[in-house]
Formats: sequence, C-alpha cells, structure tokens
Amino acid sequence: MDLVFPDQTNHQGDMFGGTALAFMDKVAFLAAARFAKRGFVTAAVERTDFKSPVLVGEIVDLTGEVRSIGRSSMRVQVSLTAENLLSGDRRLTTHGEFTMVATDRKTNRSPLPPVPEYQEVKGDTTKSVELVFPGDTDHRGLLFGGRALALMEKAAFIKASRHSRSLVVMASLKEINFEHSIHVGEMVELNTRITSVGRSSMRVEVQLWAEDLTNGKRKMATKGQFVMVALGADGRPTKAPALNF
Repeated sequence: MDLVFPDQTNHQGDMFGGTALAFMDKVAFLAAARFAKRGFVTAAVERTDFKSPVLVGEIVDLTGEVRSIGRSSMRVQVSLTAENLLSGDRRLTTHGEFTMVATDRKTNRSPLPPVPEYQEVKGDTTKSVELVFPGDTDHRGLLFGGRALALMEKAAFIKASRHSRSLVVMASLKEINFEHSIHVGEMVELNTRITSVGRSSMRVEVQLWAEDLTNGKRKMATKGQFVMVALGADGRPTKAPALNF
C-alpha cells in the first residue's frame, strides 16, 4: 500500500504506467522471495491491463499471489487497486502476471514449494510492505532512522485518512523506540492501528517489522505513536469519527 505523489504522475495528474509496473514488479518479487525464501528476478511480464487511471493523492493497494510453480520459476498474479482517501471509493485499475525465476537455479536443484492456499485477511490492522534498497541505508547497509520514520509517518497518515475520510496532518510524534537494526535487502512490514480518538485527533500505533527474505526470520525493529488531526475543508480541525470496536 502506498500513496501517489505528484512526481509519479503526468501533467494531468494520472500516475505513469511505468510507475504502476514498478510497484507491481516489486510486489511480484516480494511475493516470490517471501514464499520460496530464495532470490528471484523478473523473467517476463505477461499481459497487463490498465483499466482506469490512478490519480495523484490516491492510495494504491497491491496484492501479489503465486498462481503456478515450475522447477525454478513461478507465475505471480498482481492486482493494483486505487482508493480515494476522502470518499473511500475503490476500483481495480491494473492487473498483470509476472514470471519470476530463482537466481540460484543453476546451483540449487531443490524444487520450489507447492502453490499456497490463500485466505481472506480480517481485522482492523492495516499492513503495508517495503523493500530496503541501498539508497535507504548508511555505509554499513543499515536503514537510516529518518527513512524508517518517514515510512511510519506515511503509514500513520494513510490509516488516519482512511478512518476519518478527511484531510489529516501530523500533530505530534510520541514514544519512538528503535529496538533492532534493519539491513539492506530485508522487507519491512508496517502494521498500523488506531488506538484512541479525541475530538479531532487520532492516535495511531505503528509497528515496523523487518523480515529476512532468505529465511523468514522476523523482528519488530521500531514502534511508535503518531497523533494525527482531522481537518475540514477550511483547513481547521474537525470532528473525527469514533472508534467502532
């Protein structure tokens, strides 16, 4: 799950097709690597349908599912859904299939796992994932604290916006704890939930988990509390919806 920024769109405010494909390719890689615990590269992009544009300021929600397995390759189906933050309207905008090939196929003759069974995810926790690239890290290959905070703030913004269906701003940052380092090449998973709501403020808890894609080991690296404030059309604080437990 991510936000569409102006530099990812054309002059009409529509997200570039190449940006959509980049999002989808990353999700295909994460689905394949996390499932098989091996490295993968994209071998082919099958038919990709662009059904409607994605607009600046919208959320893109991507899902990747392993659909078939070969000896050293797999086919991953990726769907991209756009969501209007203010109205909550969602629409499937892009759909495609990616063939991913194991990078160690010449030396590792072990078969890939069978196709998994998928179950519907329930609950009020919102999840998003990112991959840690070299540009996100210091000279030791460790994720910058500022980059971690930026990812967490964006996740809190999305969660508060979806809850209030209004414009939101961050009012304060509380109780940030950096418990473990995050290394280049690891996947970070951000889990967010709203813990309390005031008149116009929402307290959002964000947990940042790191996962080694080669062995599946996970650790909660960072946890924090963000206070987000709902704004009305006049830019002033407005009433935030109550929590429904």
